[in-house]
Amino acid sequence: MTDGAIRVTRHGAVVEITIDRPEKRNGFTPSMLHALAAAYTEVDADPAARCAVLTAAGDHFTGGLDLPRMAPVFAGGQPLTPHHLVDPLALRPPWRRKPLVAAVQGICLTIGIELMLAADIVVAAEDCRFAQLEVRRGLMAAGGATIRFAERAGWGAAMRWLLTGDEFDAATAASMGFVQQVVPAGQQRQTALALAGRIAAQAPLAVEATIASGHAAALHGPLAAAQAFDAIQQRLMATDDAAEGLASFQQRRTASFAGR
Repeated sequence: MTDGAIRVTRHGAVVEITIDRPEKRNGFTPSMLHALAAAYTEVDADPAARCAVLTAAGDHFTGGLDLPRMAPVFAGGQPLTPHHLVDPLALRPPWRRKPLVAAVQGICLTIGIELMLAADIVVAAEDCRFAQLEVRRGLMAAGGATIRFAERAGWGAAMRWLLTGDEFDAATAASMGFVQQVVPAGQQRQTALALAGRIAAQAPLAVEATIASGHAAALHGPLAAAQAFDAIQQRLMATDDAAEGLASFQQRRTASFAGR
C-alpha cells in the first residue's frame, strides 16, 4: 500500500495543491496529512503565491481517512499535523494567511468535508456525494465539522447529518453554505483555478487583511474584529497597492498590484 502524495503545481501566482492517491479514493494517510500541512505552509511563506487551489486526482476528492493507517494516531492522542505547520483544518495556529479555493468531485467524505469547511471558497461538481460518517465507525468528527457544520447550517441541520452519517448531494451542500458554486462534473478544477486567478489579481495585502479580519471575528467575536478596522485601513492606505488602486480608479484602468 502506498502512502499517497501531495503534489504542488504553480500556475503563476496561483498554487495548485493536489491530493494524489486515486487508487485508494484519495484516502488520507498520516504522511499525506503532514505533506498537506507542509504545502499550505509553503504557500503562506511564498511572496509570489497569492492564492491556492486544493484539488484531488482521479474521480473522487477523498474517501476520507485511511482508518487502519490513522487508528494508531487517534489511539495515541497525537496531532494530525505538526504544530509548527499551518493546519489545513484551521483548528489551531499558525493560521493560513493566503486565500484557498477547494475543488471537489465524486465522493467527499469525513475529512474531505472538513477541509472544505476550512477553505475560503468551494467549487463542487454536481456529481458530488458527501457524508460525515464518523459515528458509523465509532468515532466523532474531530476535524472541525462539529463546530463549522452548525455555524453554517444551524444546529438541527448539523445534527441531522452528523448523528446519522447519511449521504447528501451537492445541491444540499450548497443550500447549507458548504459550497459556493456547483458546476458540471469535470469543470470543477478549471472553475476553481479561474476563480483563484481572479483573487490573485487583487491587492495581496488587502486580501490577506480581509481573511485575517474574518478569522478574528470567528475567534474573538465581531466587536473585536470591528475595533481593528480603522488601524487596518490606515495601514493599507500607506501601501503602494492602495496608491495603485486609487490611480487605477482615477485613470479608469485595471490595477496592477505588487503586494507592497
